[in-house]
Parts: sequence; structure tokens; C-alpha cells
Amino acid sequence: MPSTSQPVTPDPPDAIVRPLLTQSWLDLTFVHWAVDPADVAGLLPPGAVPDTLGGVTYVGLVAFRMHRVGWLRLPGVPYLGSFPETNVRLYSVDDHGRRGVVFLSLDASRLIPVLVGRLGFGMPYVWSRMRVRHDDDRTVTYTASRRLPGPRGAGTRLTVRRGEAVDGPTELEHFLTARWGMHGVFFGRPMYLPNAHPRWPLYRAELLECEEDLVTAAGLPAPAGDPVSVLYSPGVPARFGRPARPAGIPTP
Repeated sequence: MPSTSQPVTPDPPDAIVRPLLTQSWLDLTFVHWAVDPADVAGLLPPGAVPDTLGGVTYVGLVAFRMHRVGWLRLPGVPYLGSFPETNVRLYSVDDHGRRGVVFLSLDASRLIPVLVGRLGFGMPYVWSRMRVRHDDDRTVTYTASRRLPGPRGAGTRLTVRRGEAVDGPTELEHFLTARWGMHGVFFGRPMYLPNAHPRWPLYRAELLECEEDLVTAAGLPAPAGDPVSVLYSPGVPARFGRPARPAGIPTP
């Protein structure tokens, strides 16, 4: 563990003036379970260890709509850049104290973005049949079923009902959502990819239905018991900066 980690802040520590990627994340549901840090440590990239709160770390199942992914300052792509996505993620911190997330899987419904993510960036994207459906103004259902590379048929069915707005996030809610980068391996080297977005508009949510096997498909034990946190957000626009090498030096 680093001697000093960055504080968990509701706003990004640095502005991203020249974004590498732009996109919006819409209709998000965050479902989290507590896990033993020892169960996830071996799944993190070199240079990163589990980020913990009170000696516990978490696995998140996050379902949402990706909207208009764009490169640099070009306009976002309307069709290929917009699609449902569901990811399984862990919480990480590196030797420089940078907090982030690690994606174990990213299911998406557009084949071309999946291929670009897998072949171009080495990210664990999976092509899946997916749908996000609003049953009424407070209830959302997310479905996913894997196509390639599998395991074929693995997926999710989540239904949540939005509750009251979160005026002041708890320490745990803050820890799980205020994440300003991702740890991963890009082009064979561990790197950190920073992101920035406005403060999350968050709502507590009731989990009406949860059928999923993406967590175990990612190499983790099956979640034990009910989630410790279920949140909903209408979404935010986001920017990703240029990746930083392990020494913390941004790439040119």
C-alpha cells in the first residue's frame, strides 16, 4: 500500500483540458457487494492493490447506457458510440496513491466498439445482447446475455426502483462513486487513465430483481448475501485524459 493515498473527493483532482476520449454515462445503476481484499488482489494489474474502507474492498456491477463516445474534441458518434454496457469492477490504489477502478469485464452491445476495446486497448470487452428499459418514471430494467467470447449465455437481469435523492453521500457511497481514473495494462504496460466529470447526481435505489453471473464469470466468488449499496444516477458527461505511466509521467 502507498504511504499516503489521494483523498476521496467529490470533484476530480485535475481538470482534463485536452481529452483523449469523451462520452456520457446515462441511466446508471451501481450494485455493490463487500469482498475480502485477498480474494481480489490477484486480479489487479501490476502496481495496484485493493483499495479498502475499514479493511474491506468491494466488487461493483454497474449497468448503464454509453452515449456518444468521441475521440479528442470531435463530436461523439451517434450510433456506434451509443450502446448499453454493464461492467464488473474492483477498487484499486497504486504506489503513487492514485485511487481508481479496475475493470474485470465490460459487456457492450455494439460489436465494433467491443473489437476496438479488445484489440486496440487490450480491455476485457465482451459482445452481448443488451437492453435498458424504463418501465415507468422510477423503474429501470437492464438485461444482458453474452455472445462472444463468452462464457456464452452469462449475463444479468437487474431491475431497480429509484428512491430519494442523495443530498450527502455516506462515506461508503462516496468511496464507491468518486473515482477519477482506472488502472489497467495498455500496450503491455501498467498505466493509469484519468477521468473527470461533474459531481454525480445520486439516488438511493431498491433492487427489485437481480439475476447475474457476471461476477463469477470474472473470476470472483459468488456474492454472499444482499448488496451493501444500490444507487441510481441519471448520468454525467465524462472526459478521459492521456494515460500515465507507472512513474506518474503522462504519455506525450
